[in-house]
Amino acid sequence: MSKPINKVIRVLISSDIVMSAGWGFLGPVFAIFIVQNVVVGSIAQAAEVAGFASLTYWVLKSFLQIPIGKYLDKNHGEQDDFWFMFIGTFLSAFVPLIYMMASKPLHIYAAQCVQAVAMAMVIPSWSAIFTRHIDQGAEAYEWGLRSTGLGFGSGIAGAAGGIMVAFFGFKIIFVLVSTFTIISAVLLLMIRKDIAPHDKVLPRVPRSRLPF
Repeated sequence: MSKPINKVIRVLISSDIVMSAGWGFLGPVFAIFIVQNVVVGSIAQAAEVAGFASLTYWVLKSFLQIPIGKYLDKNHGEQDDFWFMFIGTFLSAFVPLIYMMASKPLHIYAAQCVQAVAMAMVIPSWSAIFTRHIDQGAEAYEWGLRSTGLGFGSGIAGAAGGIMVAFFGFKIIFVLVSTFTIISAVLLLMIRKDIAPHDKVLPRVPRSRLPF
């Protein structure tokens, strides 16, 4: 009989799904928010702001990820990986609050910068811990489980976000995104004691093959 998915992987996947679902509330309505609250009715200008916001996020995140990844790889153990992952996730929770107060394109760009720094901290560290703890013999299953969870979470949250904006406005969406992100960060604390200390590197976890 196959062993269950180990605790670290379960928590990492759960935290990721919660965070993805939270941001899923905002994804489909973000451009509408820019039109209504930042550029006030100008669709062309809103498209420009959304485009430059995307550029700001992806360029800055991509620029920071490699040096952060190299730094994390130089240090033995997983303590630095864990705290980069936790702090980055928690930092991301402040981004929706910046959006809530945004009234100019510069505010949107500033929020994207914060999100880029946060995700540049989270993605390499989360991936490193997941890679070390993934159960041998179930790699495809566990990556697939994560992807499926993200898909369902983001899809359901996207539909719910659109409905909530129609009835209650954008403020509740930003509060939900921030709340879900904080929950995602808190979940990570459940594996703090399972993280290898500075002087120890955990091997990948062996596991018998799943029957399906």
